[in-house]
Amino acid sequence: MNYEETLEWMFAQLPMYQREGQSAYKANLDNTLKLDAHFSHPHTSFMTVHVAGTNGKGSTSHILASVLQEAGYKTGLYTSPHLKDFRERIKVNGEMISKEYVTAFINENKTFFSELQPSFFEMTVCMAFHYFRAQQVQIAVIEVGLGGRLDSTNIITPLVSIITNISKDHTALLGNTLEAIAAEKAGIIKTGVPVVIGDKDKAYSHVFVQKAKELNAPLTFAQDEWLGINNIFCELKGQYQMKNIPAIMQTIRILQNRFGSISETAIRKGFASVVRNTGLYGRWQVLSEKPYTICDTAHNEDGIREVVKQMTAHPHERLHFVFGMVNDKDISTVLNILPQEAIYYFTKASIPRALNETVLAAQARALGLEGDSYPTVTEAYSAAREAATEDDMIYIGGSTFVVAEVI
Repeated sequence: MNYEETLEWMFAQLPMYQREGQSAYKANLDNTLKLDAHFSHPHTSFMTVHVAGTNGKGSTSHILASVLQEAGYKTGLYTSPHLKDFRERIKVNGEMISKEYVTAFINENKTFFSELQPSFFEMTVCMAFHYFRAQQVQIAVIEVGLGGRLDSTNIITPLVSIITNISKDHTALLGNTLEAIAAEKAGIIKTGVPVVIGDKDKAYSHVFVQKAKELNAPLTFAQDEWLGINNIFCELKGQYQMKNIPAIMQTIRILQNRFGSISETAIRKGFASVVRNTGLYGRWQVLSEKPYTICDTAHNEDGIREVVKQMTAHPHERLHFVFGMVNDKDISTVLNILPQEAIYYFTKASIPRALNETVLAAQARALGLEGDSYPTVTEAYSAAREAATEDDMIYIGGSTFVVAEVI
């Protein structure tokens, strides 16, 4: 099989949460452990940082990887989901895994995968660890896919664990309360391994304190250590990145103590060059200046609330919203925080999980949001561009997959 045929086989054979949702989620580590044993435990060949959280974990992972690259370490980066190319998930020093490696890995192990029937995510984590070992990375930043306790990445023992924040997302799998969700995320806390918590909240902070105490894991609430950081320039434009900085800085401090030299220059360069160093897109990404057009992968209540806050503060005449969601989100809660004055272009991404655009439009209209529906993201974006003047603003979002189709 060539690369395209290999991807087709992967997408067809392996259940994929990104496309199918809850039915593709494996609520245990059985397959992950079998894969790990089959490939002789590749994750033990390099050091790791583990990043969980509801929002901000992707940005945090990319910034940390960028800083480590600038400090001179050969750095692996595993994140999900991808926007355009599967290979975005697995990078070494910002370079995506090669098509040849993906093809060879699948072809050589196809029989084993067919027998085991892992999920797409389980197999991809395995591929990432295998690749990082082959590339002889010194340290890898590993982003949790979903939750933490039962996530396929949770076989590693990192130098430091990070939990960025907790808000309601994937409630069908992780629980309906912040406390329950926090308990799932706390599953990445390991015996004796320092853990950094990005956001302090009385609704769930006690969950982390208790878990860390049980496992004798030194715990830091980053907000307590890094108040009022505003002198670091970050290439990522979203104001919400300020919430990620304390946890990143605290993690760097721990790594300096446990791992090696990370200079002030490397830290500043890492923040300032994160997009160039790691290829991160879709975070308050400016697509055009006139009309000012941005896309952002925020897709739950807290994430979208932050984006709306920044959008409202940016000068514009009219606001055009190209908006689609997936069908397993809390639709009404998100719709309730969207600006009433915007003109909406309701749409759906081309994945099975996407919420039908007419259903979304009907729910939105019931809450006072006005606009038309479009069967494809391309059509919705084209309509917004046609309607907008130079002084207007266009936002594309609601789902990672809507953003992927625009960029």
